Amino acid sequence: MNIDQPLNAAADWWHAVLAGFVRSSAPAVPVSVLAAIVAAAVVLSIPRASWRWFGLYVTFVHELGHAFAALMAGRYIHGLTIGLDHSGQLVSSGRRGFSATWSGFWGYPAPAVVGAALVWSVTAGWAGAAMSIGALVLLVALVFLRNATGILVALASAAVAQALVMLAGPATVSYVVLALGIALGVGSVRDFFKVAAVHTSRRNRLASSDAWILSRSTGVPSFVWLAGFALVIAACAASSAWLLWGMVA
Repeated sequence: MNIDQPLNAAADWWHAVLAGFVRSSAPAVPVSVLAAIVAAAVVLSIPRASWRWFGLYVTFVHELGHAFAALMAGRYIHGLTIGLDHSGQLVSSGRRGFSATWSGFWGYPAPAVVGAALVWSVTAGWAGAAMSIGALVLLVALVFLRNATGILVALASAAVAQALVMLAGPATVSYVVLALGIALGVGSVRDFFKVAAVHTSRRNRLASSDAWILSRSTGVPSFVWLAGFALVIAACAASSAWLLWGMVA
């Protein structure tokens, strides 16, 4: 194989990533198209068959939320894992107190925050930038993954992102980013109800709840942390709905 071929492919990929940072006009989406995008997002995040796989991506974003918050607070990340049962774990070290609490909080709200940011990126004309940034983040995240399931989820997600960056036109990228943003928002709500159920009807699984872990480490009751998750998720849902309403042609 000619050594220039992989170099040229890498150069083409990098140019495609950089091209995503060119701002475009925000699309005016017909009601029928928006309804189809919402339907596609719901199909990804509601039926059990599709959630089995898309839920792994939501878990990945959940754990990246912990990781990003940990880095913001000056913590050192040792690695993260993702299970086929949608479980996940981030291992980090640093000072106790605020940094650990800050990192522990930004798991369940992360998919909703990312989803709202993706919806905003489309309305602001930055859908290409959102996809390019996402493609880069997914590649960097491979450094932190410590199990086969996590690596496979990251590689599959990265492959889709890279293909869209390389091959899709601006309109397609906008619609895909919009559908992904909505699906992450719906997935965040679904996961919130799942963790809330752990505190009511599935208390044998309390040790898996971020709210319970935060309660144990801070002394603040679990319901306060659950309310905090709900508040952020609801704010993201409201902002996404408002942005989507403004896009309707």
